[in-house]
Amino acid sequence: MRCLSHRFHLRELYFSPFCFFFSSMMDYIKNRLKICFTILLFVVFIGLLSIKVSDISHLSHPSKQWLKNVAQHLHSFYMPKKNQSNRSQTSTESTDRDTMTTTVPVTETYHEAYPRRYHFILDEPNICEQQKPFLVLMVPVAPQQLAARSAIRITWGNETVVRGKKITVLFVLGLGGDAQGVDQQEQLRLESQQYHDLIQSDFLDTYRNLTIKTMVILDWLATRCPRASYAMKIDSDMFLNLENLMSLLLAPETPKKNYITGMVMWNRPVIRDPSSKWYVPQDVYPQDVYPTYLLGMGYVFSNDLPEKLVRVSKDVPPFSIEDAYVGACLEKLGIPPSDPPDPSQFKAYHGGEFKHSEFSRVITTILGSPMQLVSFWQKLKRPT
Repeated sequence: MRCLSHRFHLRELYFSPFCFFFSSMMDYIKNRLKICFTILLFVVFIGLLSIKVSDISHLSHPSKQWLKNVAQHLHSFYMPKKNQSNRSQTSTESTDRDTMTTTVPVTETYHEAYPRRYHFILDEPNICEQQKPFLVLMVPVAPQQLAARSAIRITWGNETVVRGKKITVLFVLGLGGDAQGVDQQEQLRLESQQYHDLIQSDFLDTYRNLTIKTMVILDWLATRCPRASYAMKIDSDMFLNLENLMSLLLAPETPKKNYITGMVMWNRPVIRDPSSKWYVPQDVYPQDVYPTYLLGMGYVFSNDLPEKLVRVSKDVPPFSIEDAYVGACLEKLGIPPSDPPDPSQFKAYHGGEFKHSEFSRVITTILGSPMQLVSFWQKLKRPT
């Protein structure tokens, strides 16, 4: 028994250093794992902080697609971006609104134009059922341009009935940049509650995303206001004479279907200079000349066109020149833009001074500021 006991004692002495080393290594690994796990949680937390506020609304019922979007966002947040300026037109998905969850662009990189990849944050889905307009004026405007919206509301946007026909005016905007944040979104929410004329979608509101904004406008008209007779996309820096516009639309010879008119642009070359504001690379749009299109400052169309343009846009690769892109969609549909009866009524610029004879006969012209719009409007409406 003594020998047996002595044997166990010797075995304990033999394995004791090894057990001590093994125990020390396990403690070391556990401590390192705790540190790594803590760092990982911190990295994910910082990445999640950079996600847009509009995405946070999905946390109560997160979908697989939303979680996938978050994972992609975290990857783009921490991993180096390679040739991000050339990442346009890569998606080939074609899903409807019912099966698509929110995708919020996080950079100024141009994204898909097909509008049903986005959803509305602020909306007036029943306004057309309530007002039953003959004409809907859709005004693309940046979130921070309150002065422009205010000027329109007290000038041509305040004319709700012209020549016995009802008119509805709506402002369309996307998401502001990170600098504005939650405060600006709250101001927009309050503005929407006061005026009920804001339509906001979850694309990033930048110049390069104007094509998205225009397609969102068309989608809203197709899904929320299909019974209106006509609609107009008109920029926020425009003067609009509704009396003259209604004269055009109510004329017996004006088509009621497949009709779109404004300032017609023919044989416009595609700008290939990378330093230009209107640069479009050849791999994005290979043709050297755009199809015939209408200058984006203001064009009017029969309200059967929005649904057709949205549908065909799934098959027209997007590029950032929004008015030329609509022209490409029209070409795909086989519907050419129409010349207005009097092309001089759609003016790009004016002489800088108010002339009653000029502003009493135009339909649209570009102005310099919201203050100028108010001033010229008051002068036009002043009794002579």
